[in-house]
Amino acid sequence: MANPIYGSGPLRSREGLISRPAASSDEIQLRIDPMHTDLEEEISGIHNKKKFRALEMKGVGQEIETEAKFQNGIISQLGRGRLTSLGASSLVKRCKMVETSDLFNEGLEKASKLINVEVA
Repeated sequence: MANPIYGSGPLRSREGLISRPAASSDEIQLRIDPMHTDLEEEISGIHNKKKFRALEMKGVGQEIETEAKFQNGIISQLGRGRLTSLGASSLVKRCKMVETSDLFNEGLEKASKLINVEVA
């Protein structure tokens, strides 16, 4: 007997699926009710958000890697005493371009005074 809450079909379930006997005993046929297709859209939307976040994180990781390589190069030059005034000037300018905290900016100004480089 059909349940009026879940539709008029005798095999309609709460989840919107209908099961019908197939030709062979080991086969099952299922039909998804069109009322419940928003689940697919939701899953697809979540999957797309996950892809977008993964791409964002990859970009952030690449930026961090580039900056780490740059800083390691500067540190190794400082350790060998090979940082020229031109190199120091470009370092100060590069650091100034990066959005940083006030504390870092204060340290940058002190460092630029120590090496006699004007910060633009």
